[in-house]
Amino acid sequence: MAAPEVSVARWSPKQVARWLEEEGFGEYVDLLCTEHRLDGVSLLTLTEYDLRSPPLKIRVLGDIKRLMLSLRRLRRQNGTALQELGVACEGRDQACDGWDWVCSGRGHDSCDGPTRRSASGLCHQHQHANGKFRPSGSELDPECWKTAVSSVYVMLVCGLTSFVMVIVHDRVPDMQTYPPLPDIFLDSVPRIPWAFAMAEACGLVLFSIWLLVLLLHKHRSILMRRLCSLMGTVFMLRCVTMFVTSLSVPGQHLQCSEKMYGDVWEKLRRALAIWSGFGMTLTGVHTCGDYMFSGHTVVLTMLNFFVTEYTPRGWNFIHTLSWVLNLFGIFFILAAHEHYTIDVFVAFYITTRIFMYYHTLANARAYQQSRRARVWFPMFSFFERNVHGPVPNEYCWPFDKPAFMKMLIG
Repeated sequence: MAAPEVSVARWSPKQVARWLEEEGFGEYVDLLCTEHRLDGVSLLTLTEYDLRSPPLKIRVLGDIKRLMLSLRRLRRQNGTALQELGVACEGRDQACDGWDWVCSGRGHDSCDGPTRRSASGLCHQHQHANGKFRPSGSELDPECWKTAVSSVYVMLVCGLTSFVMVIVHDRVPDMQTYPPLPDIFLDSVPRIPWAFAMAEACGLVLFSIWLLVLLLHKHRSILMRRLCSLMGTVFMLRCVTMFVTSLSVPGQHLQCSEKMYGDVWEKLRRALAIWSGFGMTLTGVHTCGDYMFSGHTVVLTMLNFFVTEYTPRGWNFIHTLSWVLNLFGIFFILAAHEHYTIDVFVAFYITTRIFMYYHTLANARAYQQSRRARVWFPMFSFFERNVHGPVPNEYCWPFDKPAFMKMLIG
């Protein structure tokens, strides 16, 4: 293709349409130039993400790749125009391979987080935790009403879990007739009386770290919604496993009395006490029979995965501390002989699988609108319908500056 007579940055949609036809993409002229008024500036900043995502949603992979190759050639031929736009390929090939740019006329605010800014202040990029660059997360709709729905969901599930814990307590097998089952870890490691309190202390520290991350994360509403939906789903599964099979107590130190709550209203009062105490022994809650699988392990593991997923890769200390608290918490649960080893193993496996499956589907945008996702994962489809791709780890101060600070700053 011959060099353009005027700078590409000054091209009109008609000139872009002419270039598309010359490159063999005439079938997309109406979509790009007529419907979406793509001009020279838009063309130079067009990315593969833009082509794949709404509103363009080009589905032919070969056309996407060939069009990106043509765009890279055009960028190489118009380096000056790119510099005028503030788009510079720092330390990379001039084609900007793998970089997604978002250009706007606005400056950066305090929520830009890990962001680089060009000299002109027009273009900026955001880095996700996996090291890839993606469009600005400022386009993500927090959809706070969905977060409220997920909060109600997890609260109802916790209430149901508390009631099921009361029911299984009444069904716990007699300790004299059904002694503790053989267990490799419990039979090999002596019981540590204070270990369960330490496990809950690990959970409290992890929860404090997560609260800090949630408070400072720019997309805290989406993070909270995902935590509530995943936690509620895992505990719903736990209700089923607790109810269908009652295991014998894992240790003789556990004093479990049968038929403690015969009256329905007494059961509900006890369930409310468990729910309000978060099922923790530190708050005075003591239960039996809720062994398969370990709820404490679920909470520890889920918090660990959320902390490590939604903090930047460079925060090695936080990631290491999160994993140490998770693994030590699991060890203390077993050392206290409050759960069988299989309870902890199944809890860790289910929690990690559900977390990874959910985020894999959420990050793979092609599945979000699929019929299969709507049928098999209706809650996922509902919560993630408007979240396109990975949520970038951007941080900002959640509170407005006081009036006197604004006056001092100017």
